[in-house]
Amino acid sequence: MNVKQSMREILQAESRAIAEIPVTDQYERAVDLIVEHVHRRHGKLITSGMGKAGQIAMNIATTFSSTGTPAVNLHPSEAQHGDLGVMQPDDVLMLISNSGKTDEIIQLVNLARGLYPQVPLIVITGGVDSPLAHMADIALFTAPAPEVCPLGLTPTTSTTMMTVIGDVLVVNVMNKIGFSRADYAKRHHGGYLGQVSRS
Repeated sequence: MNVKQSMREILQAESRAIAEIPVTDQYERAVDLIVEHVHRRHGKLITSGMGKAGQIAMNIATTFSSTGTPAVNLHPSEAQHGDLGVMQPDDVLMLISNSGKTDEIIQLVNLARGLYPQVPLIVITGGVDSPLAHMADIALFTAPAPEVCPLGLTPTTSTTMMTVIGDVLVVNVMNKIGFSRADYAKRHHGGYLGQVSRS
C-alpha cells in the first residue's frame, strides 16, 4: 500500500470514528457545570491526562483559556508532589483517559477528593464500564473504534476523538458565555490571530 492509499484509509477511519461519538445530554450538563463553576463561582477548569491523553488535556486547557474560560493543566504525577495545591474549592476537574483505568489518573481523583470532596469530575474516556467512568459526575465517551496505528496500540484515533470532544465543549461554553471577537482580541496580542481578531 502506498502513502496515498494509506492516507485515504486513515482519513476514512478517523472520520467514521468521529461521526460515531455518542451525542448525549451529558454534553449540556458538562457545559453548564463549567459555566457554573468557572464563570459564576469564579473557580477554574483543571484538566489532566497521562501520556498522549495528557497532551490532549493540555490542548483543551489552553484552548479554554484563550476563549475566556480560565483553565490549567495539571500533570497527574506532579500532583502527587505538591502541584495538587493549584486546586481550589470551586474548581471543576476534567480528566482524560482512553482506557479509564490509568493508575495516575485514578490516584489523582482520590487525591483531589481528599482535598476538596465537592469538586465535580468530568471524564473523557473510551472505557464505558471503567473505574474512571464510574467515579465521574459526567462521563463523555469516545466511539469504540480501533486505533489506525498498524499495531493497534499507539493513541491515534482515540486522541482525535478526544480532541473533537474538547472542541465541542469549548465552542458551546463560548456560546453560553457570549464570548465575542473583542473578548478574543484582549487575550491574543501577538501573532496572526491577534491581528485578525483586532481588524
